[in-house]
Amino acid sequence: MDSKTLGYILKRIALAVLTVWVVITITFFVMHAVPGGPFMSEKAISGAAKAALEAKYGLDKPLFQQYLTYLKDIVTKFDFGPSLKQRGRQVTTIILDGLKVSVKLGLIAAFTALITGVVLGAVAALRRNKIIDRVIMVITTAFVSMPSFIMGSLLLIIFAIKFHILPANGSTTKGLILPVITLALYPMAYITRLTRSSMLDVLGQDYIRTAKAKGVSGKNIIFRHALKNSLIPVITYFGPMLAYIVTGSLVVEQIFAVPGIGRDFVTSITGRDYPLIMGTTIVLATLIVVMNLVGDILYKVIDPRINLE
Repeated sequence: MDSKTLGYILKRIALAVLTVWVVITITFFVMHAVPGGPFMSEKAISGAAKAALEAKYGLDKPLFQQYLTYLKDIVTKFDFGPSLKQRGRQVTTIILDGLKVSVKLGLIAAFTALITGVVLGAVAALRRNKIIDRVIMVITTAFVSMPSFIMGSLLLIIFAIKFHILPANGSTTKGLILPVITLALYPMAYITRLTRSSMLDVLGQDYIRTAKAKGVSGKNIIFRHALKNSLIPVITYFGPMLAYIVTGSLVVEQIFAVPGIGRDFVTSITGRDYPLIMGTTIVLATLIVVMNLVGDILYKVIDPRINLE
């Protein structure tokens, strides 16, 4: 690794840390600025009991002091604090338990979407304006246009309720099939269209025509030149997409009752569970930042001509 590339990576890591800090700061102060509090929903709670709960969780201290304490706990102990609603449980434990399911679900969906999308996009580009190209474009347009909650509900009705082929509950291994399909359809369709567009552009480049003129076989032109160079925009999209899917689609996890981090996040918002909101937000932001960094570095691996600046 040359010094220029190393310097670029170090600069991006520093920007990543700064980005996560900005997300923490904005989320913390905006969340506390919203009227109400985490104990407003408690039944028949007295003023003394509310004050005792706030003192127990440090919510009676000045806001800026709470912020500094929170930052210190994250940096020194990677501790997000206790959940205000799930009594006796730490936020870190809740997030890790949710990620066990969300990571498995997200990785399977993401790589299914990537492989299927690249294959379909390449086929569509190589058969441009043929029947198979038009069929692929019509199908992917439908999947891109359809929201995940509609697609998930449709799959649930057809395969779980109507024909009883797959379970509706996502808490089992077999029950993850429908959530995986639901999560994979939109990114698969987008990657298909992205690969097709990029590959058509690459196939029109001068070096492709030169390779054909030199007698390079069609297979080598497709796999060693066209497909490889057309994957750069796909990687740009895949990094943030992977981070988003891995953290769990909120709607999809609700539809299929998947016990992932998405369901905990929704519960934390409705219950004003400040530490859990902060913890899940930080995890999501960190994953997106890391995936963007990895994607930028992979540019260099795929195409050495790219200069990282």
